[in-house]
Amino acid sequence: MKERKRLGSIIVFYAIAILFRFLAVKTNLLDFTDNEFIKILLRGIGPAIGAFVSVKLFNITLKLSLKGNYRNIFLPFLVFWIVPVLLIGTVSYIQQGQFPFVLLSTVLVYGLLEEIGWRGFLQEQLKDLPKLQSIIFIAVLWFIWHLNFEFTTPNMIFLGVLFLGTWGIGKVYSKTYSLLAVAGFHSLNNFFRNGLHETELILIVILLAIWIGFIIRYESYKKYQDIQ
Repeated sequence: MKERKRLGSIIVFYAIAILFRFLAVKTNLLDFTDNEFIKILLRGIGPAIGAFVSVKLFNITLKLSLKGNYRNIFLPFLVFWIVPVLLIGTVSYIQQGQFPFVLLSTVLVYGLLEEIGWRGFLQEQLKDLPKLQSIIFIAVLWFIWHLNFEFTTPNMIFLGVLFLGTWGIGKVYSKTYSLLAVAGFHSLNNFFRNGLHETELILIVILLAIWIGFIIRYESYKKYQDIQ
């Protein structure tokens, strides 16, 4: 009975996620607005809606948290949201004379909407599976959700990136349980819409070093506090 309920919740979650994605990218439904930032958010809202509907419909106990294991919401918000906005925004201002605050914030919220579904809901529903099996399952569903089925080299590379992302972001979630944290990691590639060049790769490396270092240091600090 428990397994049937879990399978049903995943089917409902994914059906809703796919439906909203299809309506957003394959129909003219978004023509009601010219606001590109609203369109971006609507393209990623399906996993969040699917997760919330499934939780309610199947009466699932799910601890979705912005702050996760951190003592307050300000700390992960500062490290995983404010830091990338300031770093990328400042570099953009120096190079292009503009600070894309709205775009960067929209990308982070978009990542949050997706991660509510992929990590907050789906990863938790599959946590009893062997790790590799769970990673493959999530990565494949995530890839299909993008509704791009051409077997081109870029698409196959993208599938590989999703496998790595499922593994890496999944580890971040299991360490922090913070949706703010995983949204930051999720958004790394989406920050740079015009491709990855030397500057962008350097920024990604810097952010990864800051974030991973922070997670490790905070975990060590918590263990030290628990001993005291």
